[in-house]
Amino acid sequence: MTSWQDIFIGILSVGYFLLIATTIIVVVLENRQPAKTVAWVLLLVGVPVVGWILFYFLGQNIRKERYIEKRAYDLLTQKVPRAKAYESCDKGEQKYGRLINFNRSRARAQLTSDNQVALMWNGRAMLAALLKDIEAAKHHIHLQTYIIEEDEVGSAVVKALTQKVKEGVTVRLLYDDVGCWRMRKEFLEPLRRAGGETQAFMPVHFRRLTHRANYRNHRKIVVIDGKVGYMGGMNLAERYLSKKGGEWRDAHLRIEGGTVTELQRIFVSDWYFTTQELPYDAQYFPAHFSTQAPDTQGVQMQVVLANPVARYPHIMYALTWVIQNTKRYLYLQTPYFMPSEVVMQALRTAALSGVDIRIMIPEKPDSKILRWGNDSYIEDALRAGIRIYMYKNGFLHSKCAVADDDWCTVGSSNMDQRSFDNNFEVNAFIYDDVVAKEIKTQFFVDAEHCRELNIEEWRERPLYKKCLESATRIISPIL
Repeated sequence: MTSWQDIFIGILSVGYFLLIATTIIVVVLENRQPAKTVAWVLLLVGVPVVGWILFYFLGQNIRKERYIEKRAYDLLTQKVPRAKAYESCDKGEQKYGRLINFNRSRARAQLTSDNQVALMWNGRAMLAALLKDIEAAKHHIHLQTYIIEEDEVGSAVVKALTQKVKEGVTVRLLYDDVGCWRMRKEFLEPLRRAGGETQAFMPVHFRRLTHRANYRNHRKIVVIDGKVGYMGGMNLAERYLSKKGGEWRDAHLRIEGGTVTELQRIFVSDWYFTTQELPYDAQYFPAHFSTQAPDTQGVQMQVVLANPVARYPHIMYALTWVIQNTKRYLYLQTPYFMPSEVVMQALRTAALSGVDIRIMIPEKPDSKILRWGNDSYIEDALRAGIRIYMYKNGFLHSKCAVADDDWCTVGSSNMDQRSFDNNFEVNAFIYDDVVAKEIKTQFFVDAEHCRELNIEEWRERPLYKKCLESATRIISPIL
C-alpha cells in the first residue's frame, strides 16, 4: 500500500513540476515587462500551488486579441465624434506643445479650450452637485463607475436616476463587474423596471475568470445632456463621504465645455464595447453638431485614456514626460505608490537635478499588502531627495498632480503598474494656472494633516517590516 502511495505522490510531483515549468515557459515567451516576468516566476516557484492558482485566475495574458481587440475597442473611439478643434496657441502650446501633440496623436486626446472646471475635494460636495445636475437633466444621463454600493449614497443616486427615467430621460448606467461584486442584482431592479439601462463591464463568471478578472474598468464618468460632465477618483459609495478617524479625501471634476464631448465619446465607446449599441446622434453630442464656435477663453485640457488594448501606456508616458520636463516643482497625491521603474527613475532624476518633488500617500492604506508595497519605494525616494508625506486625517484617495503652477492632472489612475498597464483609466491633463494653483493650495492644506518622513527615522523601522516590504516589492508589478 505504501508503494502505491509513493508512486501516486511521485506522479503528482512530476505532474506539478511539469505544470510549473510549462507555465514559466509561457510567462517568459509572452515577453512581458521584465519586472512582471520575474515577479510571476518567483511567485510560481516560491509559493507552491497558491502561486499557480493566482496566475491561473489573474496572470494569464490572454489580452487583447480574444477579449478586447476582437471587438476592436481601440478603433471604436474613431467612430464617435470628437470635440471640435477650437484650439488656442498660448503658453499651453508653447511650453507643453510636445506633450499636447503626444496626447493628441497617440492617445487621440483632443485639446479643448472652452472649459469651465469646478474642483471637488470630498464626496459630499461631489454627490450634492451630481444629484442637482441629475435632477436638471432633460434628455439623457450616462453614468459610468467602478463601484456603486447598496448604501445610502448608491441608493440616492439610483433613486434619482429612476425618477428621471419616469420623466422620460434616457438613463444608461455602466458599472465594473469586479468593482461591484458585492452589489446584489436586485439593487438596480427599480431602475431597470422604470426603463433605465444598466450593464456590467466584462462580467466575470468562474469558468471565464482567467480571461477577464485582470482587466477592469476603473473610470468614473458622468455625462448629462451632453453638456455637463464629471470625472475623477470618486466612486458612488457611503465611505466616500466619511471614514472612521477622519475624512475620505479625494479629487473630482465637474466640467462644462468641449471636454464633455470627449467624456461622452469615452462613455459611448465603453457602452458599445459592452452592449454593441452605439448611441450616436445630435442630442448626445450637442457641442459637436453646433454651428457656433465656443468661447475659447476657458480652461485648456485634454482627456487621456489608458487601456490594456493600447500599444503604449499613454497615461504613464505622459506623466513621465511631465516629470522629466518640470522646471521648479511637482506635487503628487496617490493612494497607491508602486510606480514602474520608468516613472521612479524620472522622479529620482528630477529630484536629484533640483526639482522640488513631493509625494503624498495615506498613512493607513486600505490593504496591508499595499501598505508594504507603498513602503518599499519610500527609502529609494527619500535618498534621492523626494519629500514624502503621510496623510493622517482619514484616507487619501486623491489621484492628482500639479507642476510649475501651469499644469495639473486629476483622474482615476493610481501611481501603480496595474493602473498604467491593466486597467481602463481616464485622466484630465489641464493646462491652466488658476486650476493648477487651486490644486497646489489644496496640497498644502492636506500637508497640514500629514507627517513628513525623515530618512534617518525611516531607516530605523523594524527589520520584519523591511522584510515584508522587500518581499512585496518583488511582486508589486502584478499587484
